[in-house]
Amino acid sequence: MDAAITESEAMVDVHRGSLRVYLGAAPGVGKTYAMLSEGHRRHERGNDIVIGFVETHGRTPIEALLDGLEVVTRRTGTANGIESGEMDVEAVIARAPSVALIDELAHTNVPGSRNFKRWQDIEEILAAGIDVVTTMNVQHLESLNDVVESITGIPQQETVPDAVVRRADQIELVDMSPEALRRRLAHGNVYSAEKIDAALTNYFRLGNLNALRELALLWVADRVDDALEKYRIEHDIDSPWPARERVLVALTGGPEGDALIRRGARIAQRAQGGQLLALHVSRSDGMADALPTTLAHQRALVESLSGTWHTVVGDDITSAILTFARGINASQIVLGASRRSRLSAAISPGVGREVVRDCGDIDVHIVTHEHAGRGRRRPPARGPPSRARLTAGWALAVAGPPLLGAVLYFHQGQQGLPNVLMLFLALTVGIALVGGLWPAIFAASASGLLANYWFTDPLHTWAINEPANVLAIIVLVSVAAAVSAVVDLAARRSRQAAHARTEADTLATLAGSVLQSDNAASALLEQVREMFNFSSAALLEHLASGSWAPHGHAGSNPPQSPEEADTTIPVGTGMVLALRGRPISAQDLRIATAMASQTGALIERDRLRAESRNNRQERERTAIRASLLAAVSHDLRTPLAGVKASVSSLRSDLYELTPADQADLLAGIEESADQLKALIDNLLDMSRLDAGAVVPRLAPVALDEVVPRALSAIPAGRVVIDVPETLPLVNADAGLLERAVANVVENAVRHAPDAEPVLVAAGYAGTSLVLRVADRGPGVPENKREDMFHAFQRLGDAPDGHGLGLGLAVARGFTEANGGTLDAEDTPGGGLTMVFNLKIVAEEWP
Repeated sequence: MDAAITESEAMVDVHRGSLRVYLGAAPGVGKTYAMLSEGHRRHERGNDIVIGFVETHGRTPIEALLDGLEVVTRRTGTANGIESGEMDVEAVIARAPSVALIDELAHTNVPGSRNFKRWQDIEEILAAGIDVVTTMNVQHLESLNDVVESITGIPQQETVPDAVVRRADQIELVDMSPEALRRRLAHGNVYSAEKIDAALTNYFRLGNLNALRELALLWVADRVDDALEKYRIEHDIDSPWPARERVLVALTGGPEGDALIRRGARIAQRAQGGQLLALHVSRSDGMADALPTTLAHQRALVESLSGTWHTVVGDDITSAILTFARGINASQIVLGASRRSRLSAAISPGVGREVVRDCGDIDVHIVTHEHAGRGRRRPPARGPPSRARLTAGWALAVAGPPLLGAVLYFHQGQQGLPNVLMLFLALTVGIALVGGLWPAIFAASASGLLANYWFTDPLHTWAINEPANVLAIIVLVSVAAAVSAVVDLAARRSRQAAHARTEADTLATLAGSVLQSDNAASALLEQVREMFNFSSAALLEHLASGSWAPHGHAGSNPPQSPEEADTTIPVGTGMVLALRGRPISAQDLRIATAMASQTGALIERDRLRAESRNNRQERERTAIRASLLAAVSHDLRTPLAGVKASVSSLRSDLYELTPADQADLLAGIEESADQLKALIDNLLDMSRLDAGAVVPRLAPVALDEVVPRALSAIPAGRVVIDVPETLPLVNADAGLLERAVANVVENAVRHAPDAEPVLVAAGYAGTSLVLRVADRGPGVPENKREDMFHAFQRLGDAPDGHGLGLGLAVARGFTEANGGTLDAEDTPGGGLTMVFNLKIVAEEWP
């Protein structure tokens, strides 16, 4: 027992390990391969790596990657009478490596195991301070389980809670196109031969794979989503008064909303750069006549039409719509025809007529629909009794009981005291609903006195002869007062619940926008300013000098200090949220304070992200400098040494050189000079690309002229050219394109066998012209092809690990500068094919 306690206490002191997840859309995309490759990279850097569990499924490339890494012996277990190997959690923890590679995060362990699920095993290993690299497919996420089943028709029995994966320190998507995955499957690289046909016709159908791929991309994007910041940049939100057509659609959440949204989208699309904005006004008393599901559907429709959804809080609907419209510089407002009956429309003008009356220079469209005039009335406000309601309540309390008593007296005389008392009670309850508690108490007291004066013996006196009548009067007053108090309390509780719902909806809307943004401060300020109709908002930080510095702002003329603001809200230590434009209500203040209380953590998140980006950039710069120094130490020194040795031999008097020897030495000097020139050219080209100084001069170019010039330095017989003269012209910079083709072909020639020439062929692909450079060399694994195009990556760019590794990086940079793309794919029968996609001149294409 003591030993167990000691071990537990020791575990608490251990720093928790980090978790990295390779997430894929389907089996076979290369998750395990990527995990093992990462293990080898870390092992080469000196990390202590072990394989906790890897299932090869008989795949030769996976089995090959097991070599060189320590594998922890599995323990055996039995499930359904079949003996199988499971990960030995105790052995992995006892081994205490720095990193454990563990496949299949969603795996269910055999009965009798330490834990039911493998992710629970991994949690224990992480708690022991061991880093874990693992894999899983998107269909095993708990939140997507039913979605995947509806797509594929196959239920997923093994799932992992989303929270487990979201807690991972790194999530890397291992992506592959559905077509490529089906090819891998057909080639036998995923399943055994007897399973291929069934897999291709069932789970691995093209539609299934596309849907699963989309789910994986969306799930990963949700974690690192930067849509809000991208939207602000693309739509010039930083400019306070953008000069463009803006169509605002005001929505109540009613059934006519879809028609209004589509009409507004059509209006916005008629103008170049038009914008669609949808607005829903949420009343501060919580009275919303729209279902949350309806609003969610309409919001999705707006966003599908490239519009934006906005919510503001306000009791005066007309004022809220017009204030927002003027704030965004809207040019047009789209409203639906009123759904209220003619009688209701005659009593009050309605929002549409009020907006038309007060809109000023903004055009207003009233759109008719099938629900117009169906008798729906606007729900009454349930806020605290207004001055008008209080006045009406007291008027009824003063005049109501005498009038009711007089009517009853002249029609009923002395008969029916119980009925009289019930009618007085009903009047009192009605007064409570109109004016609140105190007018109702006054009315109850007056009703009791009048019932005594007019309806109990002796009449027209305040005396009461019968004790039963005394009790009845007392009961009337007491019940009326109690009922009034209950009605008033219920109304207050209803208002509080409605307010709470409004605050929750508002906070959810704000949080949804803020948390998805990379710039939390700017997103928060813009949302608070917009939702509560402030003219400006600023997040101010108190400096050591005593002055205030803005950490972010929204709106025009933001406050520069707390003294310039109408309202200030503390945000953590040394920061305040400063709001300007109007006095803030108590309810708005509660919501703003709740949001401000979360701002400190969001700001810290932004700072950590910025530091992470800076650290990553610094690491990349350091890696480039180290690679450059390594390259200079070898790639520049080698040809220089050759030149120096040849020149020394030519100048030496110790040996008499024959003309043939002299020619060889001079040829060596020339070859070394060519190497130096190519190396320096690539270095300069890479510097120009990094600095953004490559400005192409695009013009119509004939590919059959560019390719021969690019191959002029290639030895005869090493390249076969198939570029017809009848091809249309491409829009490119001839010099940059020539350099790109030359680098790619030189790379291919270095790797191709001497007996297998490189094929350079061109042809059509839709409205693009495709140039292929195919070799029969060793090829490059698919998951490493993108690495070839990174600067100073030697894979596939130089033989035997030598060379700066700039050729393909320069080639892709020059190709993209020409508006094209450069990618790699397998050569049928073995080898690598580099594919240029170039834009055809418009006039050349019918």
